[in-house]
Amino acid sequence: MAPMPDPIQTARLVTREVRNGARDGEPTKIAVARREYKADREDVWDALTSAERIPRWFLPISGDLSVGGRYQFEGNAGGVVERCDRPESFAVTWEFGGQVSWLEVHLSETGAGTALELVHEAHVDPAMWEQFGPGAVGLGWDGGLLGLGLHLGGAEPLDPEEYQAWAVGPEGVAFHREAARIWERAAVDAGDDPDKARAAAESSVAFFTTPPEAAQER
Repeated sequence: MAPMPDPIQTARLVTREVRNGARDGEPTKIAVARREYKADREDVWDALTSAERIPRWFLPISGDLSVGGRYQFEGNAGGVVERCDRPESFAVTWEFGGQVSWLEVHLSETGAGTALELVHEAHVDPAMWEQFGPGAVGLGWDGGLLGLGLHLGGAEPLDPEEYQAWAVGPEGVAFHREAARIWERAAVDAGDDPDKARAAAESSVAFFTTPPEAAQER
């Protein structure tokens, strides 16, 4: 994996927000992550939407990436491309484990590059939210935004095994702890109980930083 800056400072490059919403008459939780990249908007757009470039920073992808098409990330989520407004925004469904949620990405130009806003909305599973809070999706996207930053900075394609080794090592744990701390604060700002939000943040860190072999032994 390419060298990267201090994990704490890297985690702080993302601002995080939690909102309460509703869709189809049912309550939702909305996780919002924002980060600025020192790259022009067309380059960021291409990195996010090109089937050739996406695996270099995220996961292998297959399917049809045009509007109405269905895509699938290897070993992860799939869904339908609902909207595509190049180079400003796109929207897709995010389908995993029998559940459907909704993802939007917005890009805007800044004086220093491009601001990315990621919005992930999901119906509320009270037990899941109490156990993991926004970290259930938020920490996963933190890893994605990290990988995108490395890619846009010219790093070699991301090796999943190297990333996993980093994630469970000291730097990866520090990165996830700091990101989870900020998600915790965002959840409290949205109305969550502080003690429950703290416990959920700790659970989400454990989930993302436990080696697969240790998780299987539980």
